[in-house]
Amino acid sequence: MRPPSFRIAALELAPSRPVHLPERIIRIILPFAIGLCYYIPLITVIPYERWLILGGFMLAYIFPPAGKESVIPLGIAVGFPWWLMAFTIILMDILTGLFMALNFDVALKIPGLGRWIRKFIANGEQFFARRPWLERFYFAGVVMFVMFPLQGSGGIGATLVGRMIGLSPGKVLLAITIGSIIGCTAIALGAEFIKELILANPALGLAVAVLIIGTLAVIYLVYRRKMMARDSLSG
Repeated sequence: MRPPSFRIAALELAPSRPVHLPERIIRIILPFAIGLCYYIPLITVIPYERWLILGGFMLAYIFPPAGKESVIPLGIAVGFPWWLMAFTIILMDILTGLFMALNFDVALKIPGLGRWIRKFIANGEQFFARRPWLERFYFAGVVMFVMFPLQGSGGIGATLVGRMIGLSPGKVLLAITIGSIIGCTAIALGAEFIKELILANPALGLAVAVLIIGTLAVIYLVYRRKMMARDSLSG
């Protein structure tokens, strides 16, 4: 069955009932509390300076243009274990998705973020025209959206995509979790492999890294040019 139109689903993003102040406080605090319960104890197992760096990576990931494709390899490059970086970014995807699911109306009022969300929804038709597989695969489409290193493919963007094609908040969070686990693990393992290869054979490792980065850059440029050509034809 075809999912509801994003225009209809987008109107349903606001709370269906008034949220009273005590509940609102809990909704806002909960994602941050979970994040702090993870981050603060890490100071007991990693040096203070590295603890601060990890916190910086976590904050950087929330705001575009940083994405899992850049934050995870950078973290591994400066010495964090691959599994720690993967789990940290997975958690950030889940927590940002949780915040959006519980506080969409509040997020609309946050300077910068609210404007980005409104623009995202306003351009929904064009967004899905560029990515028809999102609607075609429905739940799996959101999973793939989170998996692939695309701008805005973290918890915030995936929440918007999922709700705009008619998924419930619970299904959106499940899709974000599955996609983030697969995507972050793959990126972390790939970055760890290249790091070990560079340490064992610097010339070969750097050659492989340049080849991968170059290939991804070409794919992105081709995709971007194709989208621009489509926009010019539709305009």
